[in-house]
Order: sequence, then C-alpha cells, then structure tokens
Amino acid sequence: MPCLDEAAALPWVLDRVPPGWRAIVVDNGSTDGSARIAAEHGAYVVHAPVRGFGAACHAGLLAATADVVCFCDCDGSLDPALLPTVAGPVLDGAADLVLGRRRPTTFRAWPPHARLANLQLARLLRRRTGLRLHDLGPMRAARREDLLALALTDRRSGYPLQMVVRAADADWRIRETPVPYAPRTGRSKVTGTWRGTWHAVRDMTAVLNERAGDGRAGTEKAGDGRAGGGRAATEKAGNATAGSESAGHATASNDSTVTAGAR
Repeated sequence: MPCLDEAAALPWVLDRVPPGWRAIVVDNGSTDGSARIAAEHGAYVVHAPVRGFGAACHAGLLAATADVVCFCDCDGSLDPALLPTVAGPVLDGAADLVLGRRRPTTFRAWPPHARLANLQLARLLRRRTGLRLHDLGPMRAARREDLLALALTDRRSGYPLQMVVRAADADWRIRETPVPYAPRTGRSKVTGTWRGTWHAVRDMTAVLNERAGDGRAGTEKAGDGRAGGGRAATEKAGNATAGSESAGHATASNDSTVTAGAR
C-alpha cells in the first residue's frame, strides 16, 4: 500500500486487512507520522524516499514475498476486506490480472474531472490494446513473479496503466470485478486537483505511446498452467501489500500479497 500523509485513514484501513494477511505499507515521505501509525497497527513498513506513486508501489512489490500480490489505496476509499474477492481468480488460476472496477457510493467519491479522465484513458487503452475495460482502479491482484517479468519502468502516475498495457501485450487474462468506492479521507494529491489530474493524464499518455515490447526484459508468466501446474488452486492467499500515496502491502497466509497505494 503506497502511503503519503495518510495518518487519518490508516487505522481504519489496516484494521480492515483480512485476518492472516500481512499488510505492507510503503511510506513515500510522509510528515504526519503515517509510518509510525502503520507500524503500530501491525503493518510491515517500507520506506521509499523518492516521490512517486509508481515508485512507492514498486517498492512494495519488491518487498513482498508472497506468490500473489494485491495493490490497494490506503486513503479509506477502498475496503481492504474485499481483497480476497479480487485475488480469488488469480489464486484459482482463472485470471492473470484482476482489477477492481470502482463503483462510487456517493457522487462526492469520484470528482467529475477525475471520472472523465478515467473514461478517456479507458477509451485510449481500448484503442491501444483492444481491452474493453471500464476502469483503471488501484485495487488489483496478480502473481508477483509475473509482474516483475513485465519490467515496469514508470515511477509516477503511469505505473498502474503501464501494468495493464504490458500485461495486455503479454496476452494476460485480465478481468474486472466491481468494488465500492467511497470518499477518501483527506484531500487527494492527484485527482483532488485539476493540476494533479493533468499530470496523471500526461504520465499515462506517455505510457500509451510506448511501442509494444519497449523496456521489457521478458513478459512470460511465471509457471505454465494456472489451474494446476505447479500452483495449487487451494493455496492460501499469503502476503498483502497496502499503503497510501506510497507503496505498501499486506501479506496473508494464503501466499498472496496485497500492495496498495492512494493518491
């Protein structure tokens, strides 16, 4: 879970991490005591001093040890208790990447400019990859080794999109599942402002302009045969990585990791 000054939201978020999962919170330079609060609530805290949503998320991915990792914001907008639902198809071998499709609980949860930007990016993504996704939400799950093989390079707001683009180029099975989306605690550093949204769209546009294969050392998925080859569908979801505005994660005894971030 990426984290940047999310002290107000962290207690609720970390208390919602499923039993048996380990939360990894990546502190991205917080000045409000977020790292201390995360540690007090049982999270494994990673420090990522270089600012950037992607920098935080990737630090969490590198710190994780579970087979399956999950990403989740730690600003209170998404409920970590739903992570097993998101990770389930990956653990069962039915999907390679699962994205939580955000369903706003109130109009205030998703500002109009951010919603419009998301729709535009979904349209551009469809043109670039053929994927008919509705959302590029931050709650997601995939196998750790497969993600590392994508050789993601963006360390700013383009990281989540680059993950989807490179996964599509590698012929991953990508699925959406609906998740409630509530108003975040505190003010967003990205979608809460027009300037922040513009910077995010700029970063993501650069990702969409990548040629297939750019910057990747390899994209083969780790392990052949998702349903039964080498990874039992009954294995417990282990590690979970969680955080806000920096990178972190929560680890469960099911061998799945949750990495989360909030903007």
